[in-house]
Amino acid sequence: METHQEKEEVTNAEQISLINGSNFIISFQEKEGDIFNPIRERLRSGKGRIRKMGADYLTYSLVDSVVDNYFITLEKLGEKIEFLEEELVENPTTEILQEIHHLKRGLIILRKSIWPLRELINTLERGESSLVKETTLLYLRDVYDHTIQVIDTVETFRDMLSGMLDIYLSIISNRMNEVMKVLTIIATIFIPLTLVAGIYGMNFKYMPELEWRWAYPLVILVMVVIGVFMLIYFRRKRWL
Repeated sequence: METHQEKEEVTNAEQISLINGSNFIISFQEKEGDIFNPIRERLRSGKGRIRKMGADYLTYSLVDSVVDNYFITLEKLGEKIEFLEEELVENPTTEILQEIHHLKRGLIILRKSIWPLRELINTLERGESSLVKETTLLYLRDVYDHTIQVIDTVETFRDMLSGMLDIYLSIISNRMNEVMKVLTIIATIFIPLTLVAGIYGMNFKYMPELEWRWAYPLVILVMVVIGVFMLIYFRRKRWL
């Protein structure tokens, strides 16, 4: 099985192996200082029912501690997703997009680790092992229900992140449409102005306006009037 801890917003996985016997249990871990410390303290102090219930109950306690750790990790991920969702609406950036992809990868890792644990607990909960007493099966059913809740929460978070990706793409698309809209309007305004400038840029000898004293100011005035008229027209059409 695997435990997951969120440190500096990164989901880290740790492999844990349990060997269960009729009156003993052996655990192998990769790191020191973990979620099993409270159970060790209870064993040392003799508090609770761990010393009285046998090795199968201790196995349940260890597995339950692993599953509870998933809820802590998911709670932190949920807070991070809510924060990103608010940031996404206010100011979508490529950094937020990268963080969304990062969280999706973390949820995939969580899902891959919780599914085998669910099957393991389901096997023990069905009473197929002689090492599990009848009195412990009730506790295992409770842990099994918790694993189902973890899986459902992971799927919910994945759907939320997928929806956030759609929101990001939609916002970026709308921004691009606004930019293209402005550029199109600018280009449309300059089309008739370019036409006028092109006509009077032809160096024909017998153009009557070429030798007229007020030809240049008149052409500039006509171009300004055309530009202002088109801006007013676009505003009335609510294209601006």
